Amino acid sequence: MFNDIGPLELVTIIVLAVLVFGPDKLPKVIQDVMRTVRKIREFSESAKEDIRSELGPEFKDFEFEDLNPKTFIRKQLDNDDLGLKEIRNGFDLKKEMAEVTDAVHGREGESSASSPSSSSPSSGGRIDMTKKPEDTGKDDRPPFDADAT
Repeated sequence: MFNDIGPLELVTIIVLAVLVFGPDKLPKVIQDVMRTVRKIREFSESAKEDIRSELGPEFKDFEFEDLNPKTFIRKQLDNDDLGLKEIRNGFDLKKEMAEVTDAVHGREGESSASSPSSSSPSSGGRIDMTKKPEDTGKDDRPPFDADAT
């Protein structure tokens, strides 16, 4: 509840409480504050139980912390029914980065050595980035696309 109060701030609050209420009234004030906090917690828990009972058995696992959007999204993404873990585990980032590095440095990997047509761009495989583009002529301008501008 008071995660952001440091030790110096706590000592300052205690000293101010002693100065404002006095040492003889301070225990009674602390008891009153604690009693009020307990009543607020009981009221809160009672309200939560009433809401859960009104929602019905479909929402028996409903948690009020789920109303926080970050918590709700995190809980839904961890759900195994969607299969997101399988998709996430299906990506091998190291392998993909190695393929990109090999393509940039001009090395041949296993995938391009196994199929000779994989270097053509139309085949959907790897593109040979070491190959220089064809010289179309220095006077030829690229076609103008009116929709692109």
